[in-house]
Amino acid sequence: MSANKREKQSNNNNKKNDLSALKTHLWNCAEILRGSAVDRTDWKAYILPLLFFKRICDVYDEETAEAKEMFGDADPVEFPEMHRFAVPEGCHWNDIRETPANVGAALSRAMREIERANPDILYRVFGAADWGNRNILTDEIIKDLIEGLSEVYLGNSNISSDILGDAYEYLIGKFADVSKRKKAGEFYTPRSVVRMMVNILNPIEGESIYDPACGTGGMLLGAIEHVQGAGGDPRMFFGNIYGQEKNLTTASIARMNLVLHGIEDFQIVREDTLRNPAYTDSSKGGLATFDCVIANPPFSLKEWGREVWESDPWGRNDYGLPPANSGDYAWVQHMVASMAPVTGRMAVVLPQGALFRKGAEGTIRKKLLKEDLIEAVIGLAPNIFYGTSLAPAVVSLRRTKPTNRKGEVLIVDASTLYRKGRAQNYLDYEHAEQISQMVNDFKEVENKSKIVSLEEIEQEDWTLNISRYVPPPLDEDIPPLPEAVAAFKKSLAEARAAEEELKKTLKEGGWLE
Repeated sequence: MSANKREKQSNNNNKKNDLSALKTHLWNCAEILRGSAVDRTDWKAYILPLLFFKRICDVYDEETAEAKEMFGDADPVEFPEMHRFAVPEGCHWNDIRETPANVGAALSRAMREIERANPDILYRVFGAADWGNRNILTDEIIKDLIEGLSEVYLGNSNISSDILGDAYEYLIGKFADVSKRKKAGEFYTPRSVVRMMVNILNPIEGESIYDPACGTGGMLLGAIEHVQGAGGDPRMFFGNIYGQEKNLTTASIARMNLVLHGIEDFQIVREDTLRNPAYTDSSKGGLATFDCVIANPPFSLKEWGREVWESDPWGRNDYGLPPANSGDYAWVQHMVASMAPVTGRMAVVLPQGALFRKGAEGTIRKKLLKEDLIEAVIGLAPNIFYGTSLAPAVVSLRRTKPTNRKGEVLIVDASTLYRKGRAQNYLDYEHAEQISQMVNDFKEVENKSKIVSLEEIEQEDWTLNISRYVPPPLDEDIPPLPEAVAAFKKSLAEARAAEEELKKTLKEGGWLE
């Protein structure tokens, strides 16, 4: 490395980066890709692994310096226990930075070698970005990216895992922003929605949590942050964090996300949950079960694997076989089968149509209700999720309800709790807190929530259509009927008079015979 580069790096090492400045700098680096052939919706597959690579190398350098202090002139390579992750020779960030040509190929090789050197945690973690394709990324653009990220030192002495993790989540959200017309909702759930769902589940130290459609890992991180915010030790969660995600890039980002937040003892499996569930219990011949199950699965997924479920070996069709063109209740039944006895509870995001559609879905919903598993149904405002303007619902289920909630379901209309944006609506944290408080209190709030008995739901033919139980409030400005009729007649007369005046004007001008 040149003396100027070393001096610049050294100066940066001494600077503390606040979160806001870090976010801005990282996004500015991402925008270097504007000059490439990489589609904006694919930026995340390049920037996020590159950021992760830089973090590994900067921490490795810190650990090497610490080893030298402890062991003097001894070769730090002789003390691998000092390193969180191994970085093979020739695969360091600085090696790539000094590569004169074919930088993408060198970068790809370095990432693969780091994965091989750390198979337990980093196997295939860098994803499948095509770094070596010079038609997509020229050497110049890759060098600009590397130099841009080189301006920020990402070692522990400069940036804590919390700050870097928050910055990483920020980037994921920004990538969802630029991708929202291409189903960004499949990999990103707004953090306020995550917080609301986690608050409802209320995970505690030592419990297990599972997300069968984990996207970039936001739900799992939300559970850990919840425990920490309640004064618990989030380390008690380690070894009890499980996720599954079908998309390779997204699954890789989830693993990087957890590691950057300081979490290593977790399992994220890249596989199709509905066709090939990753977590099973051979002693019971069924699925593994967890204390908390949480997910925002793809809405009304087509070709979800109905042919497998016709004779599902995991007993996930006990309540019925979902229709071929909508996998909503396949996800629900998979999650129900994954709930632990007694302590098991779950929260799932669904399209509101799943609350009232008939046919096979209506049959499944009826059976879930009759088994008294459904605890609360929450209708959210439209256009708060990326990739869909539909109004979603969150449904919570519990394996064993408290005695005072048995035979009842809390219906919540939260459709008015949002902040309107120009192209997107937002569920702010105060809205999330208000909703989760309503559910946890399990009380009726005028025009917002109602406790409904199973007998009442049966009378409504087992629909969970929110407006059937919590009708929208009447507008206070609605006048009495006689006044409304009189106003209508007056307006009608004025409209007819205006029409006659228009005809008269047109005839006088010769435009109408």
